[in-house]
Amino acid sequence: MTPEPVRIPFADATLSGLFMRPPEARFAYCLAHGAGAGMTHSFMQAVAAGLAARGGASLRFQFPSMEAGGRRPDRPAVAQAAVRAAVATLQDLAPDLPLLAGGKSFGGRMTAAAQAEEPLPGVRGLVFLGFPLHPAGKPATTRAAPLAGIRSPMLFVQGTRDALAEPALLAGVVRGLGGRATLVAIADADHGFHVPRRSGRTDEAALAEALDAVAAWAERPR
Repeated sequence: MTPEPVRIPFADATLSGLFMRPPEARFAYCLAHGAGAGMTHSFMQAVAAGLAARGGASLRFQFPSMEAGGRRPDRPAVAQAAVRAAVATLQDLAPDLPLLAGGKSFGGRMTAAAQAEEPLPGVRGLVFLGFPLHPAGKPATTRAAPLAGIRSPMLFVQGTRDALAEPALLAGVVRGLGGRATLVAIADADHGFHVPRRSGRTDEAALAEALDAVAAWAERPR
């Protein structure tokens, strides 16, 4: 299906967004992009289309720096404000659907930080597609600190070869969050959910497994 362009009010301007709602939509997901690629990246397009096929509406949006053609991600306060603006817009677009928020890498991390600072109105759960627990080659858990203040359910969908989240460290973080958090490990997938040829699987199969998990989790009773 073809996404619908929308404008998201933000400060004294607007941000670009793309809204998709299949006829049989059962949930809506505010999908924030990563630090290095915007809402039209092939991964973001595949996630939106895949969720639509699974009954999920979605709103992709541009962070302000990406909207302006910048190469560096926004400061956390600016990125979190953009998340809030996008969530509010999705509430207006799909007021009848259960609302989830999160996104890819940086986008998911900024959504978590926003939720920890002040709960995002109407958001029933957070979905992280490759949570960036630490920089590549520098294992640590300091980026997980805001998660402890989040009371809503959280789903972590993570590749077992993700260089930005050492599996044992992330598993420990999720255990520490108790029943609020669920971890789905995608075997052999890296941070972009790519899998090596030797795994015997394709990137498409890995992403399908990830999106199946998101859709199943989204429809659990809350």
